[in-house]
Amino acid sequence: MHPCRPDPPRAPKGPTVSETVPVILDTDIGSDIDDAVALAYLLCQPRCELVGVTCVSGNTLDRARLADAVCRAVGRGDVPIHRGAEPSLLRGMKQPHAPQAEALGRWEHRADFPPATAVEWLRQAIRARPGEITLLSIGPTSNVGLLFAIDPEIPALVKDYVLMGGRYFPGDMPGGWSEWNILCDPEAAAIAFDRGPDGLRGVGLDVTCQCRRCAEEVRGRFGRAGGALAPVLDFAEVWFRHADVVTFHDPLAAACLFEPDLCRWQRGTVRVELRSDLTAGLTHFQPGDDGRHQTACGVDAERFFAHYFAVTGG
Repeated sequence: MHPCRPDPPRAPKGPTVSETVPVILDTDIGSDIDDAVALAYLLCQPRCELVGVTCVSGNTLDRARLADAVCRAVGRGDVPIHRGAEPSLLRGMKQPHAPQAEALGRWEHRADFPPATAVEWLRQAIRARPGEITLLSIGPTSNVGLLFAIDPEIPALVKDYVLMGGRYFPGDMPGGWSEWNILCDPEAAAIAFDRGPDGLRGVGLDVTCQCRRCAEEVRGRFGRAGGALAPVLDFAEVWFRHADVVTFHDPLAAACLFEPDLCRWQRGTVRVELRSDLTAGLTHFQPGDDGRHQTACGVDAERFFAHYFAVTGG
């Protein structure tokens, strides 16, 4: 039996067609290619006000440079970009490299980003616009966990919080319950879910793995689109050395900020396992109308791709 109800609840209320959504993106761009694919979408989305980008996980300097290169490809060198946490809160460095930085030489980018400015910048940016900012995290949640721990009022000051991470309906997929963003920093993820705002939305592997395109199609579509996807295609060639597909994990989460009904949602409570090293990072979802979280439990993949490429071109 599918985990969604036979008549699943309506999608979370999204912005109106004309409403601009102020977004802060927290990302580990430079590892999996889908972070850059998501950033390109946000830059092309006319309803997105990209307030800033914060980088997380090992080598945030190269990650900041990559984000800046994508922004500059569409004339958005004005987007604030900040480096954040590199090791996890308690478990050391899980992702020390940003391999796609190898392709930076072909793209204009800023080289100097001071370290460890992200959390304080996030705190100030959200406090300056209470009730306005949507926070989107598509990497390990180390920056977000630190932010919520340092300033416990912040979750009540964001308009929405969406994260790509977790695996909530493991019966749909082989291989257990683990997901990389949560595994990289389970303590931070636990803080994000425990202290995050009511209605926090989790987009997990259960649905994102249904949104895949082969390397050949990606090359063709990104090449035709150009713009923000031009440097992303260069970065993708580094990715394609060990993978022949792109799974649009993060772009799906980004698209749900503007078109929440691309996915079906179920309300409940998410708990992150911390009790042992063997199981740390597993996400347990308990459905219930009184839960504080919402998890995606289905996706219209073809409609998502039609939307993504209508926004970005290609």
